[in-house]
Amino acid sequence: MAGPQQQQPPYLHLAELTASQFLEIWKHFDADGNGYIEGKELENFFQELEKARKGSGMMSKSDNFGEKMKEFMQKYDKNADGKIEMAELAQILPTEENFLLCFRQHVGSSTEFMEAWRKYDTDRSGYIEANELKGFLSDLLKKANRPYDEPKLQEYTQTILRMFDLNGDGKLGLSEMSRLLPVQENFLLKFQGMKLTSEEFNAIFAFYDKDGSGYIDENELDALLKDLYEKNKKEMNIQQLTSYRKSVMSLAEAGKLYRKDLEIVLCSEPPM
Repeated sequence: MAGPQQQQPPYLHLAELTASQFLEIWKHFDADGNGYIEGKELENFFQELEKARKGSGMMSKSDNFGEKMKEFMQKYDKNADGKIEMAELAQILPTEENFLLCFRQHVGSSTEFMEAWRKYDTDRSGYIEANELKGFLSDLLKKANRPYDEPKLQEYTQTILRMFDLNGDGKLGLSEMSRLLPVQENFLLKFQGMKLTSEEFNAIFAFYDKDGSGYIDENELDALLKDLYEKNKKEMNIQQLTSYRKSVMSLAEAGKLYRKDLEIVLCSEPPM
């Protein structure tokens, strides 16, 4: 059993927050992992924020909780959708730690992200090694046609390691790294609430891979994604379907999407 200590939300002393602490806080409050802090999550986050601000003497003009919350949302909810996404919240971070935002502006599309990932995750484990990270990031920036210099790349690499390799095992997981993508682009997040166990995954894959070849093609993927969405009673329009399919197919080899590649996207835990 974890003691009460571990269940405490990370302390929000924002003036001194590092990028990795920020990520811990984010994970804590984005409880359903959908890439947004919203509804009840947002209230909990804001209460913590207020406590931390009192502790560090940063008081806001109003005393009323609702008013303060409104003030906060006006300031940070840039697209006014009533939810806060990571890039919006990252504006709270001290500038030197705010590399997340610069990276967001640089990263192209999820397809580019997946193509770069594929090149480095050669054994299809759903992880890349920490020592490959620099190459991965520089590939990503090249794909997005963004100029960068060596010191900047070094800084990105170090920060991402601090943020994502929390257990220090020298490996970085795809689903975590995909958080560098803006929520709209992050197709992996779309499957967050629909993750499959390996049994479910095997059954679905076998159903679509009728001839047992170990891979499926684009049309079969199309049908599989539609089914998955219907099974979870979620809406998906044709544009979304096309863009998810394109992102997932960027993992494919010559139009063949192998079991292992799809498993990384749809299973709750990357296969060990």
